[in-house]
Amino acid sequence: MSALTLPVARDLDGWRRLRPRRGTLGFVPTMGALHEGHLSLVRRALDENDACVVSIFVNPTQFDDPGDLAAYPKTFDDDCAMLASLGGPIVLAPTADVLYADGYRVRVSEHVDAHELEGEHRPGHFDGMLTVVLKLLNIARADKAYFGEKDFQQLRLVRTMVDSLFHPTKIIGCPTVREADGLAMSSRNRRLVPAQRELAGRWAELLADVDLPADEVHRRLTALGFGVDYVAERWGRRLGAVHVPVIDGGPEVRLIDNVALPPGRGEG
Repeated sequence: MSALTLPVARDLDGWRRLRPRRGTLGFVPTMGALHEGHLSLVRRALDENDACVVSIFVNPTQFDDPGDLAAYPKTFDDDCAMLASLGGPIVLAPTADVLYADGYRVRVSEHVDAHELEGEHRPGHFDGMLTVVLKLLNIARADKAYFGEKDFQQLRLVRTMVDSLFHPTKIIGCPTVREADGLAMSSRNRRLVPAQRELAGRWAELLADVDLPADEVHRRLTALGFGVDYVAERWGRRLGAVHVPVIDGGPEVRLIDNVALPPGRGEG
């Protein structure tokens, strides 16, 4: 199947025509700029269901920085070509006018976990994320939805929302896919110039060294030139967010990641 013949729904009527009438349906929500991490979710959804739908939508309401939204990679044709190579899931690619016909008057908020870590450094981010995820879950009406563990706080909040609102879609968390040096695959990685990419490997290495205390990881990252938003231990994970410094003309790029902690650590 070529990218040109991949079934694409741009609005709700298009999705109603394309949605499979029988069998189980898996759903993978994305913002595009697909990489192997995304594709691993799609493969699992295809393996575990009779059909799969992948959404591609760069959600404006979860960006607190307009410059970050403008810089986010938009590679729709390439994304469709990658999906077609997997055997052709359905693509759901609505416009903002479709998803936010109400002008974002109605939104979803969580008032405990959403106010720390990413929530502290990106005000409004989780309201936008949860709102668009709920809209997409309601549109897709899938049996299962697949999320990567790289965005662990996001995954936790989506599960909380689905449980709290009695949504029927089962949320499946999938392991983070990493580069050879341990860096978590991310759409933002493609913005790094080679010197930044090499330095980013040190970020992944230090975060994963759970024998080092979190404050020592923070200190070493700062000494390497990273801007560190946080290195914290919650929910049995060590989570962190850094800004890769400007090197060789490359842009400042913010990366997040997390790793599992030994049993009994970071459970609060």
